[in-house]
Amino acid sequence: MKTPGQEPLVFNSISALMRRLEQPAPTHPLVALLNYDEVKLTLADAGGKFLLGFYKISFKSNFKGQVKYGQGYYDFEEGGMAFLAPNQLVSMSAEESAYQGYALFFHPDLIRNYQLGKNIQQYGFFSYAVTEALFLSNKEKKVIATLFEAIAIELENNIDHFSQDVLVSQIELLLNHSNRFYNRQFITRKNVYNNIIGKMDAYLANRFQPKVSLTGLPTVQEVSDHLQVSPRYLTDMLKSLTGQSTQQHIHNRLIEKAKEVLGNSNLTIAQIAYELGFEHPQSFNKLFKRSTNLSPNEFRRSFN
Repeated sequence: MKTPGQEPLVFNSISALMRRLEQPAPTHPLVALLNYDEVKLTLADAGGKFLLGFYKISFKSNFKGQVKYGQGYYDFEEGGMAFLAPNQLVSMSAEESAYQGYALFFHPDLIRNYQLGKNIQQYGFFSYAVTEALFLSNKEKKVIATLFEAIAIELENNIDHFSQDVLVSQIELLLNHSNRFYNRQFITRKNVYNNIIGKMDAYLANRFQPKVSLTGLPTVQEVSDHLQVSPRYLTDMLKSLTGQSTQQHIHNRLIEKAKEVLGNSNLTIAQIAYELGFEHPQSFNKLFKRSTNLSPNEFRRSFN
């Protein structure tokens, strides 16, 4: 068993990872699918960390509890899915119960010459880090299980001229369904996410107070860190619920605060800009006019 502090094991090929896990060589060098119900993994590296140079998708249909995944824990509720992009750390759990369901690995080279290779960044859940897994309904589990089974069947076939086309299309379909189910999750768990939005608004309200804002304008990364979610997850959640990105949400709250100060103080435009955290008053003027179609001075005169 690996001891804490050791350097991670680096795997740039799926074949090398399979050898380390004492699994048969993949039938296709750029894709591998492990069905934990059918294979027995060696746990010699339990407690250690792997740095994978390829994508990983995990699907647990019935597992309930926390699983060490990436650099933190995913909390699965009656099963779910988790996603890792290349060059993220994977910690190998020592709990045998954690190895349930499927793990799909595919190399960026598999999709490089396909449209999916150009569009893979649109699937934001690969950047969600350790925020939340994708929780699935029983109906959704059946859809996902069917897709994994189809990939398994394709990988059992002999490689031919159509193999890569079929595999890429199957993976793209899996990702599209995952995108749909994440969007559903944002809606059905709206109360949870409204609470996050409330915390964000309270944080921004405090950041826009005099002197506090001398640290500069709040950034997406800063707000995400405060809420303990990844920046991409926060933006995807906000877009689903409000139609706006995190940056747009920050700007909206900033403009509302600016309107309040413009209407209730005699501070100059430059003083207001500095208090809100702008380094240059011109930047404040530009953002305010873009948002309201009025300059700060024009707004103040119309307000009065």
